[in-house]
Amino acid sequence: MSKNNNELAIVLVVTISAIMFAILWYKLTASSNGEPPLPPGPRSLPIVGYLPFLSPDLHKQFTNMAHSYGPIFKFHLGRKLHVVINTIELAKEVVRDQDEAFSNRDITVAASVLTYGGQDIAMSKNDSNWRNLRKIFVRELLSNKNLEACGSLRKDEVRKTIKNVFSKIGTVVDISKIVFLTEASVITNMVWKNTSYNGPEGSHLEDELQMVTSHIVDIFGKPNVSDFFPSLAWLDIQGVKRNMKMQLDKLEQILTSIIEDRIKTNEKRSQDGVGHEGGRDFLQMLLDLKDQKHATSLSITQIKALLVDTMVGGTDTTATLAEWAMTEIMQNHDVMSKVQEELAKIVGGNNIVEESHLSQLEYLEATIKETIRLHPVLPFLLPRSPSQDCIVGGYTIPMGCTIFLNVWSIHRDPRYWDKPLDFNPDRFLTDKCDYNGNNLKFFPFGSGRRICAGIPLAERMQMLILASLLHSFDWSLPTGEEHDLSEKFGITLRKRKPLMAIPSQRWPDVSLYN
Repeated sequence: MSKNNNELAIVLVVTISAIMFAILWYKLTASSNGEPPLPPGPRSLPIVGYLPFLSPDLHKQFTNMAHSYGPIFKFHLGRKLHVVINTIELAKEVVRDQDEAFSNRDITVAASVLTYGGQDIAMSKNDSNWRNLRKIFVRELLSNKNLEACGSLRKDEVRKTIKNVFSKIGTVVDISKIVFLTEASVITNMVWKNTSYNGPEGSHLEDELQMVTSHIVDIFGKPNVSDFFPSLAWLDIQGVKRNMKMQLDKLEQILTSIIEDRIKTNEKRSQDGVGHEGGRDFLQMLLDLKDQKHATSLSITQIKALLVDTMVGGTDTTATLAEWAMTEIMQNHDVMSKVQEELAKIVGGNNIVEESHLSQLEYLEATIKETIRLHPVLPFLLPRSPSQDCIVGGYTIPMGCTIFLNVWSIHRDPRYWDKPLDFNPDRFLTDKCDYNGNNLKFFPFGSGRRICAGIPLAERMQMLILASLLHSFDWSLPTGEEHDLSEKFGITLRKRKPLMAIPSQRWPDVSLYN
């Protein structure tokens, strides 16, 4: 019996030693081959992966998961690997140290439909085509010279909004809607001024844009089985492709009408020997580049894709942020008082807000930054996808996976912010973070080469609209209503309940409202 026990002991020792040697050999081999492991993450079910466990509020779920699995973690949705990054240090590796490798987008079925297969700025691959599109967009539409030239246009549209709100004194106003319509008017006039739109009888372009854009954002925010199981994409099980195509068709009707009208006008001017009176708008600049035989030539599809980017990306985000800002300001009476005192001092009680005032409105600017810190419109920005296998935080990040930068989590992290859940604009009076992603504890518009191209216009419009609304009116909630800060997660982080507020006249001089 003793001999059998000894033999058993020897077998156990040899087996355990062999297992330990195998583990050690694997680790040494993996290390020597430069193949660190994948990031940690939760266990997943066969086939579907982690899909059944996703919550409606992904930004909060991912932040909580980071507490369990660490600042970088992975999970599978179907066959697709996703990686979430939750700290400044790791974000820096993606948007700075390895920006080139991480500059492709993870283009979903919905995004592919809307952008004509990624022929726009937002979703295009990081290639010469994207660089050309971005150069045209930034140089032609959003250059300092062009923005300055459109200053009177922005002023006129905001004044129309103030006049409209004045006509509704004492009644309930939908803040998001009035900001959206103002922004839409500004953008469409910058893009195609003096061009007629022949829509359905009695329809208004801005109203149609708001309806279509709202549907587009909703579709973008829905998890799509086709993205997780590409082999099933042809079935379009949830109808995402079909629904997005319907919205794109509506946008195309608008764009086709505008473009055809402009082409006819150009032909008539050419026949009459007349040039572009009053200068060229963005649409004309794009049409002039169409079919030219050089590197900057554009196809009609690329032109439409750029216009879709401009209309969708430049309107909903501005309206969403303005609604959050008004909600926070109205809820924090001290903030409201400071904002209006600053406006009274800089603008004056017998004057309207001009763009020349904006650079002096330091507290309002700080308030807007504090709003977007707590309520980043794009909580994960636009997901990236590495063009090659990379190493981040000591882990392998495989080519083609989806990368989420959890800006919502970073903006609320106590390691980077004092009392991060408090709404305190004063923090931005001393900490001069900008919107250009230079300080990665605050990068609501991204950082690196894929940073949002529309920042210059968005910054001006946010300041001008909010300054005008807060300088011209006092605001209150309807009787019995309470402030609501609940969120509705999607590709953008909206308010779950729209802000409906009642304006009252702030200055006795009625001429200020005309």
